Amino acid sequence: MSLTLDTYRLLGRSGLRVSPLALGAATFGTEWGWGAEQDEARKLFDRYVERGGNFIDTANTYTDGSSERLLGEFTRDNRESLVLATKYTTLRRPGDPNSGGAHRKSLFASVESSLRRLNTDYIDLLYLHVWDFTTPVDEILRGMDDLVRQGKVLYVGICNTPAWQVSRMQAIADLRGWSPLVALQIEYNLVERGGERDLIPMAREMGLGVVPFSPLAGGVLTGKYRREDLTAATVTATSGDSTRKSFNHAAGAVTERNLAVADVVKDVATELGRTSAQVGLAWTLRNPDVTASIIGARTTVQLEDNLGALEVEFTAAQLARLDEAGAIGLGYPHDLLAGDRMRKVITGDLRIEARRG
Repeated sequence: MSLTLDTYRLLGRSGLRVSPLALGAATFGTEWGWGAEQDEARKLFDRYVERGGNFIDTANTYTDGSSERLLGEFTRDNRESLVLATKYTTLRRPGDPNSGGAHRKSLFASVESSLRRLNTDYIDLLYLHVWDFTTPVDEILRGMDDLVRQGKVLYVGICNTPAWQVSRMQAIADLRGWSPLVALQIEYNLVERGGERDLIPMAREMGLGVVPFSPLAGGVLTGKYRREDLTAATVTATSGDSTRKSFNHAAGAVTERNLAVADVVKDVATELGRTSAQVGLAWTLRNPDVTASIIGARTTVQLEDNLGALEVEFTAAQLARLDEAGAIGLGYPHDLLAGDRMRKVITGDLRIEARRG
């Protein structure tokens, strides 16, 4: 059965209702060399909301602050009906060591700046953006809880952090009665499935809704790359799209293995009469642990195409092909524990049904 943007889902262990596709606002503004000018960004926002979407994702330093500023303008008339998510920890002022990081000073200053840019009294969902390896977890959790108690933040979440740290933080929050983490934002797509090892199972057990970013692997799964693009030297144009391609090359996203996965996505898309982008997005939504995937369109044409992912329905065979194309080894101890030899040692020939949920 196909979804719609107003087929709302609960976010993690909360009662907050969000759309199954979130509108990513990292493309609002052109300061990074690609993205949408203000008028086009407004069209993207309006179209998403008209279709019933309510979940919008940004961060304090996206497009050097333009993303939050534009959202502050766009949400003047419907702020209360939207779920605005932003983030903190990335450096806000080069040369100022306390303008970034997960610590209390950075947290409070960043939230106050975000509130001003977003033109709002509260943030629906605040993520810790990047783990800094230095700030004590109780400092982070207590700071987040203080902001929730002050009414400046309603819910808290976390991104780009080792699973063992997230589970540790959730346990501490529960034991001390602090605001729990309700969302986990990770990169997750058909070519980046590392989250299946620990992060996604952890989120399931600890009550965090998974919110994938880059569900199309920076555009790799849309089919825009060819074998000739395997060398960065082939990217010579000066368009915003070329800038994005250069970024993907630098990040190591354009590889033979990833292009092979994109080929399978394209084949399935052809069979379904859909686009590769729709198939790639729809695959992430098939995972029951995924609450909402973040789409990062630069034009209304791209947005409409992405929203078509809600209507994609796979056959079992097609889903199996996609799963196989991007499959990864889970590594130790997961592969060991899932093997027949270890199952025999633990249960012999007994049949034991696993607990669900």
